[in-house]
Amino acid sequence: MKSKQIFMLQLNFSPFPLLESERLQFRKLTDADAPEILSLRGNLETMKFIPRPLIKDIEGALEHIKMINDKIDENTDINWAVTEKGSNTCIGLMGFYRTQPEHYRTELGYMIAPEHWGKGYTTEAVNTLLEYAFHTFRFHSIEAVIDARHSASERVLQKVGFVKEAHFKENFYYNNEFSDTVIYSLLQRNFIKN
Repeated sequence: MKSKQIFMLQLNFSPFPLLESERLQFRKLTDADAPEILSLRGNLETMKFIPRPLIKDIEGALEHIKMINDKIDENTDINWAVTEKGSNTCIGLMGFYRTQPEHYRTELGYMIAPEHWGKGYTTEAVNTLLEYAFHTFRFHSIEAVIDARHSASERVLQKVGFVKEAHFKENFYYNNEFSDTVIYSLLQRNFIKN
């Protein structure tokens, strides 16, 4: 009797993949990025639709960086520090979370500092990460889970080809309120770089 061979996506983030787009570069986070991570993850405006506790100090930012880099070292999830070309200052954090190699699927997450909103950076960066995820990592599908009130994030996802798969009513309780969750996804075969 033949046993069925099971293939699973094999991820290897070593050496760390440095990426670039027209205006942006993507590198590994370092402890030197702690002030920018504190600014991003400790800001009520950038965290408005992200149901996670605010980072309150540099130590919390360093712990966040360590958690991200530990997952990279374990080849489970990957995030990049986003910088403008010609600068090494981290203006955003983007990557893939809750990766399911057995399903060739991962979840996209992204955030950019408010002073860089409205420049098209998020769309440009997401396109770059999707191209890498589909063509180098060989993911079959990528999902994005957002707060239903986050219309700017929804527009980014729609621009790059994601389709709405589900809308869950008041399924998430955080900070004494219930909120709706929307799930978008994109299949590799439907990805067209914009």
